[in-house]
This record gives sequence, C-alpha cells and structure tokens, in this order.
Amino acid sequence: MDKFLGEIKKEAARNPLKIGFPEAEEEIILNAVKKIVKEKTAKVVLIGRQKIIKKQAKKLRLNLKNIEIFDPQTDKNSNNFAEKLYKIRQKKGLKFDQAKKLIQEPIYFATMLLHENQIQGIVSGARHPTAHTLRPALQIIKCKKGFKKVSGISMLPYNHRIVFFSDTGVQVAPDKNDLAEIAIESAKTAQSFNIKPRVAMLSFSTHGSANHKNIEKIASALQIIKKKMPKLIIDGEMQSDAALVPEIANIKSKTLKIKGDANVLIFPNLESANISYKLAKIFGNVPAVGPIIQGLKKPVNDLSRGCNIDEIVSITAITVIQAQKLL
Repeated sequence: MDKFLGEIKKEAARNPLKIGFPEAEEEIILNAVKKIVKEKTAKVVLIGRQKIIKKQAKKLRLNLKNIEIFDPQTDKNSNNFAEKLYKIRQKKGLKFDQAKKLIQEPIYFATMLLHENQIQGIVSGARHPTAHTLRPALQIIKCKKGFKKVSGISMLPYNHRIVFFSDTGVQVAPDKNDLAEIAIESAKTAQSFNIKPRVAMLSFSTHGSANHKNIEKIASALQIIKKKMPKLIIDGEMQSDAALVPEIANIKSKTLKIKGDANVLIFPNLESANISYKLAKIFGNVPAVGPIIQGLKKPVNDLSRGCNIDEIVSITAITVIQAQKLL
C-alpha cells in the first residue's frame, strides 16, 4: 500500500490542483494540511471562519502564507453564490432566503467554489456524516452523464495487492440496476489506477449453493454488466472467501472465473460493505483509503469519521488525480 500511495502522491505532485477543505476549523484537517503542503500534492483552500482557522493554525504551527482562506460569513462571493444556488434549486422549492442561509455553511460554499471552477475538488467528512458532504454535491455538481446515483469505493491492501470494496458509503439498498452501475464504475476506478479489474459480485452463496431473491438480484445485475462491459472479468454470485482465497475457490466451484484473485469486491448492500471494510481495517490493522465517491461530474470525496491524518492526505492526492483527468 505504501508503494501504491507513493505513486499516487507523485502523480498528484506533478500538477497539484486546488482542493477545498470545508472542515478547516478542525485540528485533524489542519494537521493533514501541514503534511499536504510539505509533500506538495495539492494547493490547499480552507473554508470556514477565518478567525478560528488562524487561531488553530497558530496553535498547530501551520504556516498559512500560501494557503487561501474563504470565510462564507464575510466573503465577497457569498451573495453571488446565494443567487446562483437559488437559480439551481428554485424549481425544487428553495427560497432565496434559504439559499443565503445555506451559503453560510462551509460545505455549501465549498461546493459553489467547485461549481464555479475556483477549486477543482473537495475533501470533507472527518467530522460530518456522508450525507452532509454529498447532499450539496448532488444538488449542485450532480451526477456524470449516464449515471443516476453515486457510490463510494474504498481501497485496502491484501496479500500484496490492492483490493477495492464497493459500495462502502452511499447506496443503502441498491437494486439490480444500481448494483450493475456500482460494479461498472468500480471497475473503471480500478482501471484509473492502472489496475486490471477482476470483479467479484459477493453474496452468502457461491454459484447457486443457496437460493434466495437476493441472489436473483445479483444474477440480474450480472446480465446488465456483461451487456455493457462484455470484456470485463467478473463473476458471481460468490462468497468472499472464494473471491479472495484460491484454495477455497477451487473447493467451492470448478466453474469460477474469479479463483481467489479478485481485486474489486461488489457487496450486495451498503450495510455489508461498510461493516466489512471497517472490520478489515480494525482487525487487520491495515490502512484504508476512501470512500472515493464515484459518479459525480467533479470530485467530492468523503472521509470516514474515524479517519486519521494519513488517510486525509491520501484521499486528497486521489482527489487531485481525479481532477487532473478532467482537465
């Protein structure tokens, strides 16, 4: 994982872009910013109350000389952003007074900075739930063409390879179409990191060892995926041990395409995915990066509220790379 993340940071540092931090008053964010500035992987933009940010920075010995700070309560952009937010959301019932109030929130202000191309990405969620980060992104930035929903993917090291877990952050109960979309976008995320995806559609059954409507959903999703990405190496339904352990894969089925060598794990729902990646992180004492949000027009990434400084630094470099690909 260290080597993998080292390469990501090198790539980000080749063209560091502006990344906004709407939780800039938090100590953990500013400590991460110290490392980001040192490694030169991003141009940091802090969003929050300027007095508090400066006070915290002084306490933490963070030099703010080359760091932009936007205070939504006093910034000259606030009225303009409120008007634009009102125009974007008025058909959904948003009133102008409500738009003015929302723009005072750092996450909404940051999202408007992204919408207006004053920054190229956002990293948030160290102290707020996923919905807090994604709600304004879905309202303002919106999904990529061809996508109806977003999803979250996390990366963990396993047995000398990187394994992607999805959807660990967003869709609670995906239907067959959602599940297909999650798998396709997750495969593309792996490809974006120069990793050839080998996708396992996970379940409590392997190739018909049990019967249930949830297994039928996976079979239907597989049909959709194979029509859209016929060359993708994908298999399912299958249990996680068959997806990751060759010896167990051989015992459970002789017809598996994925024989314990999966590197993209698609979980049947958010509950199983989120629990699994966090247990793997805790019991295995391994670093995890993510959730990386998939499906938005511009990069907005969500931190886990249990994240550490290194995880913030890593997701920032990934956000820069996502933004670089849009230039």
